Amino acid sequence: MAPSVAVGGALTAHDRRILTAVNAGASSLSLAGSSFIVLCYLLFKELRKFSFKLVFYLALSDMLCSFFSIVGDPSKGFFCYAQGYTTHFFCVASFLWTTTIAFTLHRTVVKHKTDVEDLEAMFHLYVWGTSLVMTVMRSFGNDHRHLGAWCWTQTGRTGKAVHFVTFYMPLWGAILYNGFMYFQVIRMLNNATRMAVGMSGQTFVSDTRDNMRALNRWGYYPLILIGSWAFGTINRIHDFFEPKHKIFWLTFLDVGTAALMGLFNSIAYGLNSSVRRAICERLDKYWPERLNRWLPNNLKYKNLQQESELVLFKTEDQ
Repeated sequence: MAPSVAVGGALTAHDRRILTAVNAGASSLSLAGSSFIVLCYLLFKELRKFSFKLVFYLALSDMLCSFFSIVGDPSKGFFCYAQGYTTHFFCVASFLWTTTIAFTLHRTVVKHKTDVEDLEAMFHLYVWGTSLVMTVMRSFGNDHRHLGAWCWTQTGRTGKAVHFVTFYMPLWGAILYNGFMYFQVIRMLNNATRMAVGMSGQTFVSDTRDNMRALNRWGYYPLILIGSWAFGTINRIHDFFEPKHKIFWLTFLDVGTAALMGLFNSIAYGLNSSVRRAICERLDKYWPERLNRWLPNNLKYKNLQQESELVLFKTEDQ
């Protein structure tokens, strides 16, 4: 087939090859990042707290979503089905796990509850059950077709509407929920900081401000999902109303940012001070000379040990 032949609306075969390469490259980065977090959890026993266990499940979902995005071959029937269903299932599971993290943080910090570990079974039922239901619903009345760098179940407006309902509606619901949870947590800590300023206990003031610096990072985490799926949402809406007019640059951004979600999650959720400290401790144990060369007099390592943990991790240690 000549590169200039149009396939799937305005996309040419050359465009499809570019999109396939972008998807494979970005998914590989996400696979590497999420696999690193999974490996850290399996290797470092001190990380196996309930809070980081949720991050492990998130990374595992991202890892499998990225893996099937790479190995799934949209040009072949069986692999097209495999890619379509598995990527949908694990991508939905990924953003649902972020809601369990937000819920756990909110329940621990705002509600002052210590029963979050008892809810693990409910979390699994909620995440995997919802992902399965959404994936099964997506197949109703649709047929997998090779449209670009991936497999879609969109054959007409009904199929596109089903896909939007089973993926993008839960996605933006998760974004709104996470934003609300983190807003309440940060607002509470802001109030605690203002109260601490009026108290004479300088240590309490310092601890509260440390907590605020840690939690402020979590306030940006809903932006990860927004950045990963904003172009995809716009592209789906445009495709619904203009199915015969594909915009290559929008599809390019859609594919690239969505495939990088696993990398973004691994950096934001996984590379916290607990993970960095665990890595430094292993380096100091097995290669102390090399670590001292990298970190003169261990000053950076000591500073790393003194970093304040998230309130969620602190609560579990107490």
